[in-house]
Amino acid sequence: MKFDLTVESREGGGKGPARQLRRAGRVPAVLYGQGECLLLSVKPDELVKILRSQAGSTALISLAINGAKSKAKRTALLREFQVDPITGSVLHADFFEVAMDKPIRVKVPVHLTGGQPLGLKEGGVLHHVLRQLHIECLPSVLPDFIEVDASQLQINQGIHLKDIPKTEGLRFLDDLEHMVVSVAAPMTDAKLEALLTAGAPGAEGAKEPEVAVKGKAVAEGAAGAEAGKAGDAKAGAAAPKAGAAPAKKEAEKKK
Repeated sequence: MKFDLTVESREGGGKGPARQLRRAGRVPAVLYGQGECLLLSVKPDELVKILRSQAGSTALISLAINGAKSKAKRTALLREFQVDPITGSVLHADFFEVAMDKPIRVKVPVHLTGGQPLGLKEGGVLHHVLRQLHIECLPSVLPDFIEVDASQLQINQGIHLKDIPKTEGLRFLDDLEHMVVSVAAPMTDAKLEALLTAGAPGAEGAKEPEVAVKGKAVAEGAAGAEAGKAGDAKAGAAAPKAGAAPAKKEAEKKK
């Protein structure tokens, strides 16, 4: 998708001039790439129109720069933008100038086509893993999105990046083994219950916390020590009684 956008060249960067532009109903912007950087201002409604399109991040924009000292006509991509979190208005935009004869690297969205996958009708769960693909191509063949037909996927089947038909002039930069979309088997109630109870307190095979084990060992040691002290005390109390009888007999002999 392509857009035509008329912008104005501006002087002076920084927060002060940017605030003045916003008060005047314009959006401050920057065009960089191809060895130079230009300060621009844009009408907010025209910028919002591009952002709301399906191909906002991949659309080629033909810029007509009023007041430009050279190259009043340029081709660019809208790389970044800032939005006020309260009002939702666009605060700033960054454009990246491209050369039509040089490859560019961008991320494009993935659109699933073909209707509902067959596996979903049998209770399967759809996993759309990669929603964007990193690609390299010339600006002239840049797609708005990549279509992936997932309609024939059964349960436990998926489409890897290497399975997507190749388009002439376009190269995928992501790992070709990455899963793009798949249909997983539904989770049974028994499996869900097992996952929820695994590792729960009191579950089979659950180990007693180490702190509790150490506390128990300390308690048992303390109990043993107390028992030992009690035994020693009894033995000490019995010792004088054992020696009392000979002393009594010696006294009787003297009589």
